[in-house]
Amino acid sequence: MADIKPFKAYRPCREKASTIASLPYDVFNRQEAYAKVQKEPESFLAIDRPETQFEPDHDMYAPEVYKKAHDMLWEKIEKGDFIQDDKPCYYIYEQTMNGRTQTGIVACASIEDYLNGVIKKHENTRADKEEDRIKHVYNCEAQTGPIFLCYRQHKLLSELVERVKEVDDPVYDFVSEDGVSNRVWVIDDLEETETICRIFVTIDSVYIADGHHRCASAVKVGLKKREENEGKVRGKLKSEYFLSVLFPDSDLMIMDYNRVVKDLNGLTADEILDKLSAKFDVSPENDQVHPENKGEFGLYLEDKWYKLTAHKDIVPDDAVEGLDVSVLQNEVLSPILGIGDPRTDKRIDFVGGIRGLSELEDRCHRDMKLAFSMHPTSISELFAVADAGRLMPPKSTWFEPKLLSGLFIHEINGTLK
Repeated sequence: MADIKPFKAYRPCREKASTIASLPYDVFNRQEAYAKVQKEPESFLAIDRPETQFEPDHDMYAPEVYKKAHDMLWEKIEKGDFIQDDKPCYYIYEQTMNGRTQTGIVACASIEDYLNGVIKKHENTRADKEEDRIKHVYNCEAQTGPIFLCYRQHKLLSELVERVKEVDDPVYDFVSEDGVSNRVWVIDDLEETETICRIFVTIDSVYIADGHHRCASAVKVGLKKREENEGKVRGKLKSEYFLSVLFPDSDLMIMDYNRVVKDLNGLTADEILDKLSAKFDVSPENDQVHPENKGEFGLYLEDKWYKLTAHKDIVPDDAVEGLDVSVLQNEVLSPILGIGDPRTDKRIDFVGGIRGLSELEDRCHRDMKLAFSMHPTSISELFAVADAGRLMPPKSTWFEPKLLSGLFIHEINGTLK
């Protein structure tokens, strides 16, 4: 049973929502973040990436950088750029991209559910990336970027959400810099909030779709706050919960996460094709190859596209090893191209499907030698891996659109009323 609570969000005043809301901190490199904040100083990216307030060579992990994030956030709140709802609410967050709409419920999820496995993960996290967000959340005394969660669709919950959208006017309605339409509704009716809470209690499993590092960091801050406040306060700490947006699986689409490789591992193109033909049906194609089925891959090599179809005997009946990303790694990248650990090998890079297959061609003309286009991992595959308590290989899923930062702030100091 999932403990998903309403909360009193700090959120932008209506007239500033579109200028404050920003794509998440981790889609920008340092130079891109600096340039964006220079151009758009009101963007929440200035708080999410506070190193942009210092010289470009300043240590981005220095204590004064995180203090700057705290000061900017609470100055904006005190100035009135953000308002706070006067009672705990759920929020509906709708995003429409390329004609496809996903609608989630903004709420606070329990760190205890993460620890006991009700909230399930499918990726490993890196300690260095966790540490940055731990410091950011702890110093800001707030969570500023939501974790992207999903659950198996619940009919009554979907009906309630649609009813609110039909009857009420959104508090925000704008198109963000990535061309995505964003709309937000506030659910402050007591009967509706109690209904949503009761429905989530009946849901056995919630899954992290995107934001594993933000989630792990929020949990570790919560545990630190728990230790600091042991025996000092009554009631449950706000830090026992973390900011989330929960989507039904029926609304979500995972995009392909493609691979590019720097060299041919000492082989010729013909030798690679010959080795591949022992494990795949290899057919030359005149156009870019967008794999349409599981077990299909595109290969771009020496300005030519090939379609690879895996022989059945190399696709195991296993939740993890049977994933296309695993098949490519185990049958091609490791034995043929010599890439043993894609997490650390500098000869491989990953290209999100949002960039299109032309980006693979461009990379091969610029700094890489061959590329693989992938069939997207499915939501059902993600659920199967997480339900088995297993982890996917790195860069298995790419979700679009991204959840904006700065639309909802969850303060973590104090206790729940």
